[in-house]
Amino acid sequence: MVNKGIYLNGDNGGTFLHFGNYQNTCISDPTLCGPEGITFSFFWKNQETESRFAIVSGGKVISNGFSVYANAYIGYVEFYTRGNFKRWRANINILGPFWTHILFTWTLKDGLNIYINGTFNTSDPTGNVSMNYGDPYPDLVIGTGNDQSYGHHLTGAFDEFIIWERALSPEEILMYYKAAIGDAWTYPTTASVPKEVSSTTQTPRVADVSYSITTKLSEEIHSSQDPLPMQGFLEFLPFSLPNKTIPQDTANNLTQAFLKSVGEVLSSEVAREDEESTPVVSGLIETVDKVMIQMVSSLESRPSPDSLISLGGKSFVADYSLMKIPQNYNLPLYRFPTQGKNYISVPGEAFTMQSQTTIVGVFYHNMHSYYTGISPLRTRINEAADFKDHKIQVASFLISLKVEPSPALSVNLSGSPLIKIVLTHILNRDQQGQALNQSNKVFLYCAFLDYSSKEGVWSNEGCVRSEGNMSYSVCLCNHLTNFAILMQVVPMELSKTHQVALSTISYIGCAISIFCLTITLMTFAILSTVSTICNQRYHIHANLSFAILVAQILLLISFRFDPGTLPCKAMAVLLHFFFLSVFAWMLVEGLHLYSMVIKVFGSEGSKHFYYYGIGWGSPLVICVVSMTSALDSYGEVGNCWLSLKIGAIWAFVAPALFVIVVNIVILISVTRIISRISSENYKVHGDANAVKLTAKAVAVLLPILGISWIFGVLAINDHSLMFQYMFAVFNSLQGFFIFLFHCLLNSEVRAAFKHKTKVWSLTSSSIRNINVKPFNSDVVSAKVEGSNWINGNRGGVSPTKMNTCDKSTYSANRIDLSAV
Repeated sequence: MVNKGIYLNGDNGGTFLHFGNYQNTCISDPTLCGPEGITFSFFWKNQETESRFAIVSGGKVISNGFSVYANAYIGYVEFYTRGNFKRWRANINILGPFWTHILFTWTLKDGLNIYINGTFNTSDPTGNVSMNYGDPYPDLVIGTGNDQSYGHHLTGAFDEFIIWERALSPEEILMYYKAAIGDAWTYPTTASVPKEVSSTTQTPRVADVSYSITTKLSEEIHSSQDPLPMQGFLEFLPFSLPNKTIPQDTANNLTQAFLKSVGEVLSSEVAREDEESTPVVSGLIETVDKVMIQMVSSLESRPSPDSLISLGGKSFVADYSLMKIPQNYNLPLYRFPTQGKNYISVPGEAFTMQSQTTIVGVFYHNMHSYYTGISPLRTRINEAADFKDHKIQVASFLISLKVEPSPALSVNLSGSPLIKIVLTHILNRDQQGQALNQSNKVFLYCAFLDYSSKEGVWSNEGCVRSEGNMSYSVCLCNHLTNFAILMQVVPMELSKTHQVALSTISYIGCAISIFCLTITLMTFAILSTVSTICNQRYHIHANLSFAILVAQILLLISFRFDPGTLPCKAMAVLLHFFFLSVFAWMLVEGLHLYSMVIKVFGSEGSKHFYYYGIGWGSPLVICVVSMTSALDSYGEVGNCWLSLKIGAIWAFVAPALFVIVVNIVILISVTRIISRISSENYKVHGDANAVKLTAKAVAVLLPILGISWIFGVLAINDHSLMFQYMFAVFNSLQGFFIFLFHCLLNSEVRAAFKHKTKVWSLTSSSIRNINVKPFNSDVVSAKVEGSNWINGNRGGVSPTKMNTCDKSTYSANRIDLSAV
């Protein structure tokens, strides 16, 4: 910012202003301007040392539109039209690096005229033929060329860039320049009187009214501490409008000027889209209503008092319609706007027509964007107050209708006649996601701004939503004012029945898993000396089982602590660590399976080190980082777990999702290999159970890879209740499935247990037959026999004989796909 202008640095970063595309408009094609022509005006502080484009519309020099070109010494302005191959060009002298006002007008009749600092400078009234045309880029750009590569940039400052869609007169140009620099301006004494107004009645100039309205609004907002700084403005307003009738053209110009002023104040003073700005916006809406009512009352009835007067238009702030209907006029139905999906209608029987009737309709374009977080306690909507913790937002355009005298409407909302309002919903991506999520309950209210108190308060009294869906709403009301659709999204809580059912499933499932995991760990410990069990695969199973066992025990204990207490916080930290360890060891399961079946990598010792680093080290690191950065997020709200509100939950969700995705990829790869092996067995041996074997392999691998945790992710989508039940069943029974598939039904474990039972039987028999302790010798003998078996020296041992644990690479790397 330089002296309240925008500074463009073309030598450092290449800044430029892009105003958008103006294809097929007067801005990019002067031939579309009509006989009125066009005017461009801006203040420029030139700091250029090289020749570059300053302002470009429609392209560089070779297109419809215009361009301004300057360096530190000289510049020029060009206009060009495609239809007649003509170009108008006039040189301009740039005085230096200080603020200079440049204004140029163009009409087909008078050509190009350039004004510097409010006075005429040069012109090109006739132009000349030029074949340079055809630039396809109708963008309006300041500070660079317009070939959409934007490779040349300007150094300088700009301010008050304005376009009039007519050629200003020299008097208007000087008046504007004087006003812009703060000099006083004296109106000419011979100012002409408009034809529509008699010489005794001075109609206020539109520019004067617009300036006074904007100034008064700004002063009221700045000076008042009241959240509704509109009272002073409303007191001022009658003096700014004429107190006698005015022609339609003048009324339309005044309305446009007023709405433009409202837009300027709205964008500059209350651009904050928060709860503090909503009273100001509500006050502006009330002000617009009162101004428009006064405006329609001031409309001149021509050609006779019995004529129907209709005035309408569009502006950046709103579309509007003003009507004066004579007495006894037959109006079967009134609808505003007359076209479009959003409208408000009044049936003909509601109009009394016993006197002159005035109607004011206003359809606001962007007022709804300022009502994004309405507190239910600050409304008069009883249904919304039941969910006071969930904010309300406006989900449609605002539409207003005022009728004087008031129409005769039914008091009963089930009777007739009633006002009908149809509004389509305007939802951003987040709002659509919330509304379409069946885990949420969406409340839609037909509401209006009630100004019976000091400030506008949303209410739904006297209105009912008769029909609609998530795309639109139809409302019936027995009064007129400003209307909109309000939306309140409330997350659905599980019913008591479902809560009890899910809790019961979790308790029973965890209890079964704890029991089964205890047996699994005891079995692995007892069989740890048997070679088929004493390998890395079962070490990983044992660590995973231990992590799940401790996590589920802690989970059951955590239910007994109240959130916010120190024990609950400590329990949340432990739960975070051990559930992360569960996922870490499930990742190790997947990596080990990948290394055994798909691609062998790493030595035995290195893998052992990495596995334990992943399984216990990585969860510890994540927990330490999470505790250091967000310790307050543990065990504070709802339960002894991570907070869902401040993003701390991602310290668990992100690693879990990563593990699930990796293990799904590994499972698919392993399943393809098993399926291929089964198919080859069918070709060789005629075994037709390929599909059955593949299904068995998937069922065995699912518990140790944690794929069932995907139901936890799906538990937040549209069918969340079903997935919550599936998640509760499969994950509370994860320990049971590990025991079932990798202990009870595992052929290696069963064979090892039979061998161990046989050793125990032989040992017991030896103890009974002799009075010495032979157990050690038997064990030593078994070790020797196992060593001979591995080295190929069977020494009379049966081929089916089990051996004690051997840490050799061979025993550690053995994998039997039939066991999988």
